[in-house]
Amino acid sequence: MSKVELLPKDFKVPQQLETNRIRLRMLKVSDVVKDYDAVMSSVEHLQKTKPFGPNQKWPLGLTLEQNLIDLGWHQKEFQRRSSFAYTVMNLDETQCLGCIYIESSSKPNYEIMVCLWVRQSQIDSGLDIQLFELVKKWISEKWPFKKVAYPGREIGWDEWMA
Repeated sequence: MSKVELLPKDFKVPQQLETNRIRLRMLKVSDVVKDYDAVMSSVEHLQKTKPFGPNQKWPLGLTLEQNLIDLGWHQKEFQRRSSFAYTVMNLDETQCLGCIYIESSSKPNYEIMVCLWVRQSQIDSGLDIQLFELVKKWISEKWPFKKVAYPGREIGWDEWMA
């Protein structure tokens, strides 16, 4: 493994996961309009739930151009195998429903950390809970990691930040 790559060279990164409701696949720059719509329609929810930590202000001040830059960065990191951002789409891919981020962990007791969010309009449908359970199962069955952290979910942010 190089210093940049998160995985062994021979590991085939899962390209997609599909259920009868959603499709997970690599987040790409071509998703910018749908992704931006999901984010901007969910600002209140994202500020309340803080999927990236209690001190994060995201997505306040996010512009379409800045979102495009962020998506390009995520796509390049996926290609470099240093982190993995997946978009959560409905099956006909007309709407982004959220995102999942798999990144190396800064904590010695964990190999990776996984963060995820769903758009505000999907909360009442139970998608957040379903997606979290789906992702946990997918990571344990299809990825080589044994020590996975889900900060803000299975580990409180205070504990994670300590």
